Amino acid sequence: MNGTSIWIMIIGVSLVSILPRVLPVALFSRYEFPEPLKRWLSYVAPSVLGGLTALSVLAPDGVIDISVYNRHIWAFVPTLLIAVKTRSLFYSLLAGIAAMALLYNFV
Repeated sequence: MNGTSIWIMIIGVSLVSILPRVLPVALFSRYEFPEPLKRWLSYVAPSVLGGLTALSVLAPDGVIDISVYNRHIWAFVPTLLIAVKTRSLFYSLLAGIAAMALLYNFV
């Protein structure tokens, strides 16, 4: 690979990354959406996050594993409790990282 092809690749990857973020804002920012649609859209991000979290916790290896041997479930429980109690992303992440570190190193 020469220098030109590397730059073309960097520019192409940058465009592919930024266009899905910029185009919706550029196209739809001048429109006012109806209130029911705004309310419905407000549930999309939490739903996607919940789905991704459930998949990561319940099927860490691609197969659903709801057993006492699934470390991800054991790490999720204290993380969820701390997240509900403190409502702090920092403390939730800290609890999750600490729980996984303890489970991987001592269990």
